[in-house]
Amino acid sequence: MAHVRLFRHYLHVPFLVLGLLDLLTLAAAFYIAVFFRYFGYFPLLQESWTLVLPSAMAFALINLVVMLALAVHQAKLEEGLTGMMLRTILCLIISLPIAYMAAFLIPQHFWYLGGEGVVSSASVFGFLLLGIVRSFFFRIVGANTFKRRVLMLGAGLQAQQMEVELKTPMNRKGFNLVGFIPSNESECQVSEEKLCQFKPNETLQMLVDRLRVDEIVLAVDDRRHGGLPMEELLECRMKGVRIIEAASFYERETRKVALEMITPGWLVFSEGFSLSAISRFTKRLIDLTASLVLLAVTWPFMLATVIAIKLEDGWRAPILYSQERVGLNGRVFQVHKFRSMGTDAEKGGAVWAQQNDDRITRVGHVIRKLRIDELPQIFNVLKGEMAFVGPRPERPVFVEQLNEAIPFYSERHRVKPGLTGWAQLCFAYADSEEDTREKLRYDLYYIKNQSLLLDILTIVQTVEVVLFKKGAQ
Repeated sequence: MAHVRLFRHYLHVPFLVLGLLDLLTLAAAFYIAVFFRYFGYFPLLQESWTLVLPSAMAFALINLVVMLALAVHQAKLEEGLTGMMLRTILCLIISLPIAYMAAFLIPQHFWYLGGEGVVSSASVFGFLLLGIVRSFFFRIVGANTFKRRVLMLGAGLQAQQMEVELKTPMNRKGFNLVGFIPSNESECQVSEEKLCQFKPNETLQMLVDRLRVDEIVLAVDDRRHGGLPMEELLECRMKGVRIIEAASFYERETRKVALEMITPGWLVFSEGFSLSAISRFTKRLIDLTASLVLLAVTWPFMLATVIAIKLEDGWRAPILYSQERVGLNGRVFQVHKFRSMGTDAEKGGAVWAQQNDDRITRVGHVIRKLRIDELPQIFNVLKGEMAFVGPRPERPVFVEQLNEAIPFYSERHRVKPGLTGWAQLCFAYADSEEDTREKLRYDLYYIKNQSLLLDILTIVQTVEVVLFKKGAQ
């Protein structure tokens, strides 16, 4: 099984295994550092290993969280093992002061963490061991381990869209596409070499056995006129082959919702779109905690921004820029940002922000790249108008246009807008209707699958967006 669903969010099994290996490897590195610093005699370490365990696990967990924040494991897909290890070095450096802070705050549980040179030595040992373990892991696992063999039932427009959307390596982490089987399409939209050919007197179940298929995806354009061979599909299902609709398969593999494939009925009968009372309370608690922590960390940058804006535009120039935005259930509220454009930026009316927008000031370019301009929205979160994680709030004038142009756009207002969000992690800055359509796919995925786990993952991985300027404009 290539994916598991944990608290509604799909997680890729090899990444879970790799994360567990990293955790154990880092803990082992800490034990090695403690051995050389305090013991030097292995039987003595064997007798005292439980004393070291809390410190070793704390060290490993701190580093693992920072790795999640900097997307170390995902970097393997785009940057290879070298890029992954370079990010690991950065993570180990960032984790050093956090580990020492943990030792200072809870000394009774971190006795060995406070030892001179232990954390630094453990970081060095950790980097070396991680390089070795990961190299063996990727060599043993191989490209196709944990991947399901998938057969698409359908060869029309929907199947063609699935082929185009899922052909990138980022969206093919969990499966290998065996081929397509035509259904009732009047015209085949898939290239002929990708069609699976039946042998004489071969049934669908026999074809599935021959091709070692694990999963059948239903990508039929029209099911009303005999589009699905139900008896043959039932036979495959009884043999243990999974049957899944194209929209659900697309959601699982891409972590977004296929707007062109879904209907109101799909939204009605799909799992998700709800939070329990306890989850809502916990989400609000996370919002308040994360906002206060962010405020405590960033207030010097906010003060520096105020001074920089005044120096560039004069002491009478406004610091903040307030706009009406659409929030929960369509209610309009005032959102606050540090002013990054000239005071007359919208004298001609509201327009989309563009790349290399000449309305942006010199200070504005810097604070936009670093996301500092968004920091005053912390107070919107504290007031309860926004959440820490959610879809980005849009202006009423654009919402009216987008509601008419994009199906299901109004559904993004079923939750509070957020300071950061799933779409901000997965897609660059939206400066057009088409970009907004793409971001809506991610927003609907978040709304459908929202959970505390997804919120925490989003908050942690937002660090990567800020540090590496992904999606900033």
